[in-house]
Amino acid sequence: MINRFLSLVVLLVLAAFLTACGSSSTSGEDEKEVTIGYFPNLTHIATIVGLEKGYFEEEFGEEVTIITQTVTNGGLFMEAMATNSIDVGTVGPGPLLNTYVRDQSYHIISGAVNGGAVLVADGDSGVESIADLDGKRVAIPVIGSTQDVMLRKTLEEVDLTTTSSGGTVELYAADPADTTTLFIQDSVDAAATQEPWGYVLETQANGVKLLDWDEFAWGKESTNTVVAAAERFLENEELAEAYVRAHLRAVQFIQENPKESQEIVIKHLKELTGQELNEDEVEAAFNNLEVTTDVNEQVIQEMADISLEAEYIQSNDIEGLVDLTILESVQNE
Repeated sequence: MINRFLSLVVLLVLAAFLTACGSSSTSGEDEKEVTIGYFPNLTHIATIVGLEKGYFEEEFGEEVTIITQTVTNGGLFMEAMATNSIDVGTVGPGPLLNTYVRDQSYHIISGAVNGGAVLVADGDSGVESIADLDGKRVAIPVIGSTQDVMLRKTLEEVDLTTTSSGGTVELYAADPADTTTLFIQDSVDAAATQEPWGYVLETQANGVKLLDWDEFAWGKESTNTVVAAAERFLENEELAEAYVRAHLRAVQFIQENPKESQEIVIKHLKELTGQELNEDEVEAAFNNLEVTTDVNEQVIQEMADISLEAEYIQSNDIEGLVDLTILESVQNE
């Protein structure tokens, strides 16, 4: 009898413990995490300002934990998004559309920056024009990146192609922050890169600008950076709208307060990379881009066409990639 009683007590205590655990788990269901991804580049200024000014925290609310993840190129960004390591953030349209043609689970929900990419030659390379890139090596952030596609478009205009397409221009994938060393070592002859690294090449590595941001590929119409989101994130309409609101606030702040925004980026990038850009560098680079929520869908389609020709993708059908319904809804609030 005593043993039965003790067994009953143990069962009751165990049941109470499991119930308590279940209650704790249930209460935790309201806790959410959002992982925001971006690059340590000036072209990701909207995300950087949104984080530093606390816009994302304010719009998501206290019940949402924000996690940030930085990557150095779009390929890594899309890998992280595909493995649920990034939910939403800023990336170039090139890697995003390359992924989209295989898996339609990712969308462009807003623009972030137009322009911001430049083509710079090593001053010792003898390259003085685009035609001079014949037989030369050009650094790009990663194969299939937005700058890769922009370079291919530019080369086509002078009847040049890359070695991977049977031509004479060799592409060399490298972290943009490492291109200064590559120039100094004469390892590459030019670089298609985003700001502020283009300006750094000019001021610290004997770089000579071949094409400024308003001349390179699509120029001022070039959509360089967009907000990308996974469908699993967009399924939570409340979270998706909160992100877009914060993004809009950041874009507006940057447009109205360029100097303070640049100071924010200098501080943030130093914490991320250990490199401190001076104010003149950032101001000059900032003048080479336009912070905006606009998306040039025609340019993105042309990027897809070029990517297909380069055999990066099997189809240039990107219908549905751009979905601005949340942006338009928030703008009309």
